[in-house]
Amino acid sequence: MTVRIAMGQANAVVGDLEGNTRKALRFLESARSQKADLLILPELFLCGYPPEDLLHRPRFLEDTHTHLVRLAEQVQGIALLVGWAQRTDKGVYNSAALLQDGKIVKSYQKGRLPNYGVFDEKRYFLPGQDPFVFQVRGLRLAVTICEDLWDLDWLDDFFLKIRWSFDAIVNLSASPFHVGKIQERCEALRRCALHFHCPLIYTNLIGGQDELVFDGRSMALDASGQLLCRAAEFEEDMMVLDCKKTGGGNVDIQCPSAVSDIPAPDPVAEIWRALVLGTGDYVRKNGFSAVLIGLSGGIDSALTAAVAVEALGPENVIGITMPSRFNSEETRSDAKALADNLGIRFHSLPIGPVLDAFSGSLAAIDGWNEQGLAYENLQARIRGTMLMSLSNQFGYLVLTTGNKSETAVGYSTLYGDTAGGFAVIKDVPKTRVYQLCEYFNQTRGRPVIPPGIITRIPSAELRENQKDSDSLPEYDLLDQILKGFIEEHLSRDELIAKGLPRQQVERILRLVDRNEYKRRQSPPGIKITPRAFGRDRRMPITNQYGF
Repeated sequence: MTVRIAMGQANAVVGDLEGNTRKALRFLESARSQKADLLILPELFLCGYPPEDLLHRPRFLEDTHTHLVRLAEQVQGIALLVGWAQRTDKGVYNSAALLQDGKIVKSYQKGRLPNYGVFDEKRYFLPGQDPFVFQVRGLRLAVTICEDLWDLDWLDDFFLKIRWSFDAIVNLSASPFHVGKIQERCEALRRCALHFHCPLIYTNLIGGQDELVFDGRSMALDASGQLLCRAAEFEEDMMVLDCKKTGGGNVDIQCPSAVSDIPAPDPVAEIWRALVLGTGDYVRKNGFSAVLIGLSGGIDSALTAAVAVEALGPENVIGITMPSRFNSEETRSDAKALADNLGIRFHSLPIGPVLDAFSGSLAAIDGWNEQGLAYENLQARIRGTMLMSLSNQFGYLVLTTGNKSETAVGYSTLYGDTAGGFAVIKDVPKTRVYQLCEYFNQTRGRPVIPPGIITRIPSAELRENQKDSDSLPEYDLLDQILKGFIEEHLSRDELIAKGLPRQQVERILRLVDRNEYKRRQSPPGIKITPRAFGRDRRMPITNQYGF
């Protein structure tokens, strides 16, 4: 007997119980139309992931249950397994509810609660204690949720309670993206399938939620750990599996939509799609109609604008250039050429008169001058004020343009270039910025981002003949130091032992620690590396520990 299972890779909105319920019903109708016996939706899909401190609100949990009951009433002629936040007399659980024949049949409660990196599940949930196996037309399916599969020793003991009496494992997941995550995920799933000698059906969330991006790529593996098929990357999808028990207790899985050749991921292409999805979802899910970007003629604002156009359409992106006497004719013309190539609205608002007025007023204080860092930062703050004023006037969201390399060492101006609502490339190292711009031009078949923007020596253009390298090491070296310190947790001595120059290592590590206060006051941005600032790396501002 063949059992057809539909895997619904769906984009949820945290807190939108009504909208998520409607989406579940749309996926349910599609699964029914394909004659599926079971539809699986991702981890905590009904309430969105991660719901964070909404889980501390009793009314939120009550409303979640109410919507689950309403959803269950619509489940007829098919079974639905869906993630939700379950409140009990003991506490709150990260659960998967089995809905069938108009009823909530039972809920499985997640046993392994991740509490590292971006995850805070022990803050909110109790660990489940009991396995759950249910049957669909004679096929016995063991239910797991995300992290349950990553600890085989724990899962082995857990499943011993039911003596491994199942035909296949299903997993509801909300696994966020970072570069290299798909390889880690595939290996973990392969080990699990091999260990239990059974197929594994993995359904992952998709979409942007604040700083996190969920990349989908739901998949099915056979008992040998071989990948049979995988759903789309960074977009909603539904994949259908035909499962049939064979002699000897084995299960044969056929994927009508199987992808026979799944190429190794291109990290630059992955990052591009993550940035586009994360930006589009952040803007739309927070109710904005358009975005504002300060176009300097530099590479960071160029990449930010390109991502925004891809995510939102050129009609919803406005570029503002705000030149001073320090901006070259080349950067001014490149800003205009970029806007024209992208097809976005573009305005030039020179800040010279405003800068002179500000500086003239400040000159009333003895000691003010136009020679130092304060005068440079004043220009950035004027630009930030102008962007935020336009944001207030028209209700548009300001996208900031700082990259991870600059954010790490504080090469930014508080209330200036950090002013805005969302930091698109906050977790993108400068060297990746160049790669992404080249990638964007290649995919368009023409230099949409003008070549001068990519080849020009980086400069903030806040004083005459300024270069980033006046204040920072070359970005190739800087990014090596930052990756080792932030993502690989290497100490000063370990970085030096790798051949990196002692003086630069010590200087950069001091800058990273010293500028935590700036990062705390900056807008959220998309996580694309294994360890991003913010949820991944929570360092004290007042901190006198060495390296």
